[in-house]
Amino acid sequence: MQIKLLPDQLISQIAAGEVVERPASALKELLENSVDAGSTQIQVALIQGGTKLLKVTDNGHGIAKDELELALTRHATSKIQSLEDLEQVGSLGFRGEALASIASISRTVLTSRQQASSHAWQISAEGTQGQPISPAALDEGTIVEVHDLYFNTPARRKFLKTENTEFGHCEDAFTRIALSRSQIGFLLQHNGKAIMRLAANTPQQRITDVLGNEFASQSVWLDEGNGGLRLWGMTASPTYQRHSRDTQYVFVNGRFVRDKLIAHAIKQAYQDVLHGDKHPAFVLFLELDPSLVDVNVHPAKTEVRFRESQAVHRFIFHSLHKALGKTSAEIQASQPVQAPFNPFTPGLSMPRQQVEIPLQNRSVFDGNYQPTISNGAAIAQQFYGQMYGDLKPTNVSVLGSIQENALSEDYLNPISLSEAVLTQESAPQAQQYPLGFALGQLHGIYILAQNTQGMVVVDMHAAHERIMYERLKSALSEQAIATQPLLIPMSFYAEKVEVATLQSLQGSDTLQQLGFDLATLSPTTIAIRAVPTMLQDADVVSLARAVLRDLHEYGASRVLQERQNEVLGTMACHAAVRANRQLTLTEMNALLRDMEATERSGQCNHGRPTWFQVSLNDLDKMFMRGQ
Repeated sequence: MQIKLLPDQLISQIAAGEVVERPASALKELLENSVDAGSTQIQVALIQGGTKLLKVTDNGHGIAKDELELALTRHATSKIQSLEDLEQVGSLGFRGEALASIASISRTVLTSRQQASSHAWQISAEGTQGQPISPAALDEGTIVEVHDLYFNTPARRKFLKTENTEFGHCEDAFTRIALSRSQIGFLLQHNGKAIMRLAANTPQQRITDVLGNEFASQSVWLDEGNGGLRLWGMTASPTYQRHSRDTQYVFVNGRFVRDKLIAHAIKQAYQDVLHGDKHPAFVLFLELDPSLVDVNVHPAKTEVRFRESQAVHRFIFHSLHKALGKTSAEIQASQPVQAPFNPFTPGLSMPRQQVEIPLQNRSVFDGNYQPTISNGAAIAQQFYGQMYGDLKPTNVSVLGSIQENALSEDYLNPISLSEAVLTQESAPQAQQYPLGFALGQLHGIYILAQNTQGMVVVDMHAAHERIMYERLKSALSEQAIATQPLLIPMSFYAEKVEVATLQSLQGSDTLQQLGFDLATLSPTTIAIRAVPTMLQDADVVSLARAVLRDLHEYGASRVLQERQNEVLGTMACHAAVRANRQLTLTEMNALLRDMEATERSGQCNHGRPTWFQVSLNDLDKMFMRGQ
């Protein structure tokens, strides 16, 4: 066949196939033009999901009469003039083909007025047919009306979905622009009904207005900068986990992007705090020199390339990892919610006196064995008394008096403690202990504690699991997981796959680095000679089997590099105190103190919450006090 030049109309329609995939794509392009025009107010009106009408009105600086026709011409733009401009583009749009592509597949009306003009001017186009410019009425800014999208390309129109589906995509496009420009007021209407109205506000308030109070209350605000890079925004607690990626927004220099490098860095930051196949939620803004990022990668401008990709990856990972591990003394008390991450002040660990707690003559290898809390839970009564000593309310006599360096039995009585309501005035030291002090256990699973704000409910297994996990991770990073040899090696019947996995580790120091010493005694027997010191009170047979299972699944060569969090999580889970393990008050309080000193103690390493706060106000409402 003979090679021929394509007509301009067909070229525009081909370009429209790339740029205008659906009504939402057209809306995105028009909104970006309005933002680039310096608008402070933008209104969007849709009919039938944008297929019948898509109208965008702004109060930007407008288009001159002589440039209206150029505005509907391919590759005509005011945003770049040279290659240097393209390499450091700061505007959202720059290709100069969006309006031309939209006009080639719809009935488009463009009305605009500059502030210095006596009146507005209007130009319309219907596919290939253009109309002459005519006067129009408009105070200022620009109005773009797109009627009957794909009216002249029926094959393309058949691929459109239902009205609700197309509107949903339009709403997503609107939301992304609204999140990226909090200084602009937005209005979204569909079929004559106002759907979303957003006043100009701060970035924090805009995120709250768009994504809701629940997201904002369970999120951490971050603002980190280093080496010409800045990352700021809100990232949600792992407990605010989602089944889909519908609440993930990343903006690079104000432009919404989907970038694999950024997504991987975020995933790495959340890897040991997110449960299962759930997804994190975040609104993040990355700012850097425009010359260091290439936005001219995809026709829809949703993909970018970084000149220093590894530096960007490291910066995003470390910034998020730091934010997720922050400590804070603030606890949400206005509603029964789990406090975000680790809302505690650092360095508040109790004195660690290693005192053995008798296990009522249980065998260490009993299948029903429950490990002790080996993190200094058996604290001295002297210190326990000192914690409560300065918290005695002046108007409560039931607690009695405390002799110096002695502990009154009243302080060991949960009923007496529950009667002593600790207030800000009577308990100045209570602010040092945000999780308060234990009152007792509930069904052998939860710890009930009292703090100045009300009641705290702690999942003791999940909390202890996080503490053990963080300690194991820290010890492994320093190659300092201490090993405890067993006085009498423990042997157990092993499956063939377990024996094969252990034999495959010969010549490798993987098990030694994890603190284990295992040996094959026969084709069906494995001996346990040593275990990590931190886990010596665990069910060592179940622990060894679990570690061998992980080594078989992930491969010994990958465990310490790529899958160490999974293996350490398995070890921590087996070492953590189990349900129905009866704890003393001193053990419970030691667990609370260690939670306060542990990063990310707001959730276990599976992403499940470890504690919730219920305020006195909420309790009063439940019992209708004061009504």
